[in-house]
Amino acid sequence: MGQILHAGAATTGVVRRAIQRSSDSLRALSKRYGIIPKTVAKWKKRTSVADSPTGPRTSRSTVLGVEDEAAVARVSPPPSAAA
Repeated sequence: MGQILHAGAATTGVVRRAIQRSSDSLRALSKRYGIIPKTVAKWKKRTSVADSPTGPRTSRSTVLGVEDEAAVARVSPPPSAAA
C-alpha cells in the first residue's frame, strides 16, 4: 500500500525513519536522499515520521454566540418589509 504525501513532501516515512536512525552527517544524508541539509536536520530533531499539522491551532467559528447575536440585533436596523 502506497503512502499518501502532500504535494510539497520531499521525503517518505521510510526515508524519514532512516534519517532519524542514521549517525551520518547532515551533509552526507542530504546528498544520499537528494534533499537540503535543513530538511535532514528537521527530521533528525523530530521523534515521529508524521507530518506536523499546519493551520490554526484552534478553529474559529463563523456562527455567532448568543451574546454576539443579541448585540447585532440591537445595533442593526430592522429589515424593511418588501411590498
